[in-house]
Amino acid sequence: MNPPTPRNPGKPKFFDSHNHLNDPAFEGELELVVARAFEAGVKGFLVVGYNLESSRRAVELAETLPWTFAAVGLHPHEARVFSDDLLAELRALAEHERVVAIGEIGLDYHYHHSTPEEQKRALRAQLDLARELDLPVSLHIRKAFPDMFEELAAFPGVAGVFHCFSGGPREARQALEMGFYISYSGFLTYGSRKLEKALRQTPLDRLLIETDAPYLAPGEYKGGRNEPAYLPITARKVAEVLELPLDQVARATYENARRLFRLPIPPYEEPEEEDLSWNEENEEEAL
Repeated sequence: MNPPTPRNPGKPKFFDSHNHLNDPAFEGELELVVARAFEAGVKGFLVVGYNLESSRRAVELAETLPWTFAAVGLHPHEARVFSDDLLAELRALAEHERVVAIGEIGLDYHYHHSTPEEQKRALRAQLDLARELDLPVSLHIRKAFPDMFEELAAFPGVAGVFHCFSGGPREARQALEMGFYISYSGFLTYGSRKLEKALRQTPLDRLLIETDAPYLAPGEYKGGRNEPAYLPITARKVAEVLELPLDQVARATYENARRLFRLPIPPYEEPEEEDLSWNEENEEEAL
């Protein structure tokens, strides 16, 4: 695979802090999907695992695609298959240099693919893994905020992000008080006033944006397959709600992702004329 490098002079640059380019939905056309993202100004990607197979695939993509990094973990839907052997395999994957987070992990009480007890067992083990390896976590929470806050309180010092945030101002405030970042997805474009209120109280230095592709396509693409090229639509909605210039939102969310995940990529202010082609020397210089 040899997609173009993520250059888009004169336009805002974005980092997609949570997507599933490892999903079968992109099979056979990943090169085109990445090319469209670069054309739209999306400069980098965090590809997030949700089971062992997708975590392995995330690492493979991080090794192959420019400006791409991986998170590995077991989604709460899959918690019923959690075991010590699986955890050992996740630990081995997490030690790869391109893995920058543990995720997607969490609690989901909307669906019942795994019991709450199974979900909590898997969550605790993976939070402990994140603490052991000093990696942030990407958290999935649906209809489970009280239990999630209780679980996180037992792991002080673990950093991370509430991905695809679906709560309101109260949940946002509690997440922020615990030191977490909050990430907004295409769900923000669906007209939720509660979510917009949560966004307004999210400090700019704790804000991330994501696609969660192939899910939650924003705006006019709602109901279809999402992809990283649509991230600027969510960014524009964030800018509209916060009454800020788009470039300020792009800059803040890019730098926040770079800081939280300790990404070896150039800062947002990198001169346009500099060669940002992906290669090992370029990334080493950014460390």
